[in-house]
Amino acid sequence: MTVFVIRRLMQSLLVLAATAVIVFVGVYAIGDPAEMLIAPDATPAERAQVEASLGLDKPLPVQFLAFLGNALKGDLGRSFVFNQPSISLILERLPATLELALVAILIALVIGIPLGLIAGLRPRSVVDETIMTGSILGFSLPNFWQGMMLVMIFSVWLGWLPSSGRGPTGQILGIETSFASWEGIRHLILPAVALGLVSSALIMRFTRASMLDVLGDDYVRTARAKGLGEQAVILRHALKNALIPILTVLGLTAAVLVSGAVVTETVFGLPGVGNLVVSAVLRRDYPVIQGALLVIAGLYVLINFAIDMLYLLVDPRVRY
Repeated sequence: MTVFVIRRLMQSLLVLAATAVIVFVGVYAIGDPAEMLIAPDATPAERAQVEASLGLDKPLPVQFLAFLGNALKGDLGRSFVFNQPSISLILERLPATLELALVAILIALVIGIPLGLIAGLRPRSVVDETIMTGSILGFSLPNFWQGMMLVMIFSVWLGWLPSSGRGPTGQILGIETSFASWEGIRHLILPAVALGLVSSALIMRFTRASMLDVLGDDYVRTARAKGLGEQAVILRHALKNALIPILTVLGLTAAVLVSGAVVTETVFGLPGVGNLVVSAVLRRDYPVIQGALLVIAGLYVLINFAIDMLYLLVDPRVRY
């Protein structure tokens, strides 16, 4: 078990290191950061002064080591536009993104696992075909289109839910959150549904496939032969052993929801990290882009590491 944990931890660190390289190099692929801070008619001396103040006059390896060292200390640079530390801007927007991702994954689980389980228990039936057709449709339609349709139906036509914004927030355990008020929750429903529907389709298909794999195994037939009820066979034996691939796709889905909130936050006007990234890209605010991508990558790695640790609880073979 110790070797498994150490191996996964080393892999996570390697992913973060590779991400730091890609983020650093990506800024130079977009353009010269100094261009944002100098006038078009600036003299070479003025340009050199700006480059020296940003450390851009040094060789790229030296710049990268400085960038990496500052990132390890929590310094992700200073926003060109807001003239604030990038990390403070990101942390200010992060709760809205995490709220959206959390509710979206709950919606995806509530829809995906039960429907996938039903489809797996009735393969090639009308119920199975209907559920799988719905999953293909949900997976194929882009979430921004689904978001716009949800706004059209539930905000414009029915007037049940707000169409944009985060709504009022409050304090829960010292954390600013929309869950503190019903109005804040109402603002969260439509974007979370739009983001969660796509993921529910993927979870649904993996749950069905996993159940079909395990239902024909010997231990399931043995459990039935011993006289166990069908509910006990499904929940205590089949579903538990089908959880490994479901956990894998759940980890990928949760991580994608955090990073994929960019489009959804833009459509619904949520003040999250995704919206901040879009604004930073349009304004070429490179420190904010770098910092946000590193934070998103860190969350991605953290979520997948947590899922790997769950394997230890679900599958005893991993522990041994």
